[in-house]
Amino acid sequence: MSNDDLIQTLAGIPSGSELAESRQFRRAATEHTQGSYQALFRSGTDAFPLAARAAIAAQVADWHRAETLSRHYQTLAVGVEQTPLLAAAVEFAHRLTFEPVSASAQHVHQLQQSGWQTEALITLAQLIGFVSFQSRLIYGFSLLARLPQTAREEGEKVPEVKAGRWHTQPRTSTYRRAPQAFTRKELGWEPWLTPKPYDAFTQQQQEVLVRFGHQHSDYFLLLGHDQPVLEQRTLTDKGIFYTPGGLTRAERELAATVVSKVNGCIYCASVHARKASQLAKKPEEVALLLQVQPGDALSVGQSERWQIEIEAVAALSLTPPRLTEQHLYALQQLPLTTLEITDLIQSAAFFAWANRLMLTLGEPFIPEPSPQESEEKTTSA
Repeated sequence: MSNDDLIQTLAGIPSGSELAESRQFRRAATEHTQGSYQALFRSGTDAFPLAARAAIAAQVADWHRAETLSRHYQTLAVGVEQTPLLAAAVEFAHRLTFEPVSASAQHVHQLQQSGWQTEALITLAQLIGFVSFQSRLIYGFSLLARLPQTAREEGEKVPEVKAGRWHTQPRTSTYRRAPQAFTRKELGWEPWLTPKPYDAFTQQQQEVLVRFGHQHSDYFLLLGHDQPVLEQRTLTDKGIFYTPGGLTRAERELAATVVSKVNGCIYCASVHARKASQLAKKPEEVALLLQVQPGDALSVGQSERWQIEIEAVAALSLTPPRLTEQHLYALQQLPLTTLEITDLIQSAAFFAWANRLMLTLGEPFIPEPSPQESEEKTTSA
């Protein structure tokens, strides 16, 4: 697999090592991570050529200090032309890389005004999110691959990671009620661009949407403007979060929630905090995590196991990542197996991708109660 596995090559994962075997055990995640790369970088389009894609990817990787990845993309960026279109994309990429929560509908519309059409714009957002995911996999796995040879100082402290800021405006861009705090309640999400109508997909593409349950979701219909990437991304997601063995499902969902707290993604956190709470049967602990305010430490008040996991995930979620050997050593001492640590890294890294799409292509809203629910509430009152 290594010949077709860019992550293994660039992270320097030795064949036959425990980490290589763990990634082989997670074959679906490994293969579809590579499949996502191929969907984005095997070729380009007239609206978004390969050289331009690679130039943006190289810059995003450089911002993450992923040197081997940046060099890889630079080799694909031969002949790229510096144009106003590319300059606008790099500015957008900078926002998505460092502070996706600062994105607004206006920024997306400005990108459109600069000449980016919806289909290419969706590919651009996927590309930036994917390289954010890819960079963190390489960073985390390269540390884990060399950990047994690293000197360990058990008492050494690592800096705490703080919760990021989030949106607190009362209304969305279309004047729906917006959530102003993290919650486990179900939220809606409205796109800033027009989703691709279901009838505009081919029959085969519709079958793929139906197979994944995407046919009624504005979010997935929007990402469907580049369906090959959407399909590979969905399969990567399933390979990371819905596979047996290794880290518990609850802890994978916890990782998704922590990343969302770092990035300020209320919508993603609402979905995955709800799952973590249900699966772990720890509603108070999850509620405590959600209540952490911007600038406060994320792991305070949690059990030792969750505290160590939260700190590792949060450190990996920063840009550039700040995960250290000490974080990984602490995970081993819990003890977590190499497969469990692999699951934790992949879960955290994937939400670097997911948050960047959710935060920069649309925003959450609080659904209005149905007439029946309103009537029941009035009656009970």
